[in-house]
Amino acid sequence: MELSHQELFDFLEVKYKQYNRPEFIETDPISVPHRFTRKEDIEIAAFLTATISWGGRQSIVKDAENLIQMMDQSPCEFILNSDDTEKKRFESYYHRTFNGEDCIFFLESLKNIYRNHQGLEPLFITNKATGIREVLCRFRSIFLETGHPRRSEKHIADPCRGASAKRLLMFLRWMVRKDDRGVDFGLWGKISSSILMCPLDVHSGNVARKLGLLKRKQNDWKSVEELTASLRQFDPEDPVKYDYALFGLGIFEHF
Repeated sequence: MELSHQELFDFLEVKYKQYNRPEFIETDPISVPHRFTRKEDIEIAAFLTATISWGGRQSIVKDAENLIQMMDQSPCEFILNSDDTEKKRFESYYHRTFNGEDCIFFLESLKNIYRNHQGLEPLFITNKATGIREVLCRFRSIFLETGHPRRSEKHIADPCRGASAKRLLMFLRWMVRKDDRGVDFGLWGKISSSILMCPLDVHSGNVARKLGLLKRKQNDWKSVEELTASLRQFDPEDPVKYDYALFGLGIFEHF
């Protein structure tokens, strides 16, 4: 698709506005954390929902809702105060390859993070000398400091080994981006939207290549960097807002 820089900017802006709106929330995984008002509940619900966000959206939302229900609709309180007996209820939980063993470890790791690291937000704060890739690698290391089965490590992406980290980047978009459109939460004011990286999956990658925003064929971290650099040409302060355009074009319009 051959478009001039201005034509592509106009096109992306239209699609961003089309899909970044409350109607979009109803069928999207972000609808799950939107059911809460307490910061910590939103963070935990968002993180766990993002963790299982692969496959069909209807299945993701259903399984995320089930997970929150199993936490008695109080994610933070459950994380901090539940005992081993209460956690046994998760032994039968699964979403695709994320099983009960993985789930129980994630709950234990989140307990460690909220008790000993002041919560999720401080673990993602970066500075000019530390980019998002390094922050995600540091977060992964801390998340895995709690005893865990080896199999569970695959559910926390490692961009230092080239992973695109789509689900972690999506979680960061939810927490950091703030506008007046009612989708992203904008809870983490210490992190600038300008440093966020665009989540990349099969759909957004294919659309980005058709629009000439991405040349690299693999959906890996180098492609995340290339795509985000392209999007910064259109909005350097908020490049990942165009995630809506790429996702919507791929999922809803089969672009």
